[in-house]
Amino acid sequence: MHASHEDDPTPPATPAPALPPASAAPAGAPAAERLLRLLAEGASAEELGEAGAGAPGDAALALRVHRTLAQHRRREAQLTALFETATDLAASRDLDAVLQAIVRRARLLLGTELAYLTLPDETAGDTYMRVTDGSVSPLFQTLRLELGEGLGGLVAQTARPYATPDYRTDSRFHHTRNIDAGVLDEGLVGILGVPLLLEKQVIGVLFAADRSPRPFSPDEVALLCTLAAHAAIAIDTARALDDTRAALADLAEANAVIREHAAAIQRAEEAHDRLTDLVLRGGEITAVAEAVSTLLDGEITVLDPDGQPLAGSAPAAAPGLDALVAESRASGRAVEADGRWVCAVLAGQELLGSLVLSGRPLLEDADRRLFERAGVVTALLLLLRRSVAEAENRVRGELLTDLLDSPDRDPAGLVQRGLRLGVDLRRPHVLLVAQASTPSDAAASRGKLAGAATRLLFGRGGIGAEHGDTVVLLLPAGPEPVSSAAAAAAAQLSQLTAQPVTVGAAGPAGGVAPLGAAHAEALRTLRALRALGREGEGACAADLGFLGVLLGEGHDVRGFVGETLGPLLEYDARRGTELVHTLDAYFACGGSLTRAKDELHVHVNTVVQRLDRVEALLGRDWSSPERALELQLALRLHLLTG
Repeated sequence: MHASHEDDPTPPATPAPALPPASAAPAGAPAAERLLRLLAEGASAEELGEAGAGAPGDAALALRVHRTLAQHRRREAQLTALFETATDLAASRDLDAVLQAIVRRARLLLGTELAYLTLPDETAGDTYMRVTDGSVSPLFQTLRLELGEGLGGLVAQTARPYATPDYRTDSRFHHTRNIDAGVLDEGLVGILGVPLLLEKQVIGVLFAADRSPRPFSPDEVALLCTLAAHAAIAIDTARALDDTRAALADLAEANAVIREHAAAIQRAEEAHDRLTDLVLRGGEITAVAEAVSTLLDGEITVLDPDGQPLAGSAPAAAPGLDALVAESRASGRAVEADGRWVCAVLAGQELLGSLVLSGRPLLEDADRRLFERAGVVTALLLLLRRSVAEAENRVRGELLTDLLDSPDRDPAGLVQRGLRLGVDLRRPHVLLVAQASTPSDAAASRGKLAGAATRLLFGRGGIGAEHGDTVVLLLPAGPEPVSSAAAAAAAQLSQLTAQPVTVGAAGPAGGVAPLGAAHAEALRTLRALRALGREGEGACAADLGFLGVLLGEGHDVRGFVGETLGPLLEYDARRGTELVHTLDAYFACGGSLTRAKDELHVHVNTVVQRLDRVEALLGRDWSSPERALELQLALRLHLLTG
């Protein structure tokens, strides 16, 4: 450290007087004086040589002083450039920008045609060309060097600088075909390489090269080594900053994930509390749909096993819903398709219904688990409702048994009991009598059918009970025909019991006595279906044609005639034709066209034309034995009733 002027006892030096220019020296001045004046003016070496021609010793001394001064000026310029380079590298924060600056300054400091830098590839176990400045060869710019190959491989292996005035003829280096091809393509001859050292570890190699033979002086080697030392620190700093930025980005991402996870946990806790409260209070399915809709910010619909809405905003029937429910049932997870999430509501392997979530095409894992938990809660509430319904149905079943066994004993009392149970026997009801195919264990089959009937009645306001070897169901009359209700019940009960179930139906009927009569008619229809071999079907007396007239409690003759001959009667009434009379004559004459035309007093072609019209109105099977029997019976009843 230099002392300050206050601490230095030596008085300040007096500036040397300026020398007059060499041209002002007297002609006879000594050679030493002239050489000294030329040095002060910064003369060239040639000028010094001419001035000292008469004094070789003085001239040699002057030339040596000249070289020393030039070397100092060059060193000063290099140090200034190194200082500027270090300042620029310290100010740069981007690794690519740092590497580009290093290579560009190396080329400028040494005045070479080309500079480049290689870095190790830890994955591949070699080094690769990272940055070049002044390169024109794509082949050279993509070179890769194994450890120990070429000048650069030797520098990386030994951590020492190496220089060659002519790389192509230098045998100190391990030449390889691809390296020599790249060097030849770039046209390089003189090459200098120095290691980028960081705590004795080589993190890269910095090169300066010319396309002509060039010996690199020790000063140039030292200069490039100094630049490489600054460059190694700058590279390490840039990498550390990159790592810091990456760590900060990862930290920010982790914080975001943590916040999302915390929000999901909070939402899950809220959902758990709300759903648990619904279960403990025995809440309705509608409350579950509303709560889950609020928690998931979507529209929830609860469907029964048949796809009918139980709660929520019922969406329009969409294709593929059954397949989604089946997929969810098989996997035990909620599934998504077309922006809609579906979760099967299960009790073991039994399908109780399904939940449909719309308005949320994307569902995170936490929300998906919440949606699936809502399915479990819905299953619990449905099972609870079923248990309550089964208990109520046992009491209602006793009412139905008393209604069928002894309706005349206390009709008013039966009506009052029904009202207390929420069943108004005075209103129209449809009565169904169901029987399963007789297995080896009839009692077990009837019990299974009774359980299936309870599930069928669930949510429909009806009652059911075992009665004899059948199961009887009493349902409030709806807009659908009785025959449709019977067919639907047979299909659903067959599916629930996994065996054919036959259903006879009657009604609508209201009142104690009419309901008893309807039961008798439904029972006769059931037996007729089984006698006809139509097990697994559902029907009412009207569906059995003339058999229905015989089996029906009211013997609806006019209904049978209208059902059978209605198209012909309407055609005759509208057009004044005699299709009914012609058909009656045709049957009376044993199906003979000749006898029928004599009976009708018309031409045989007229009979044929009328029968063609009958076929067009009644169908092509009108003359089949079964249909012909119904038509003849209807014609007789029509004549008898006027």
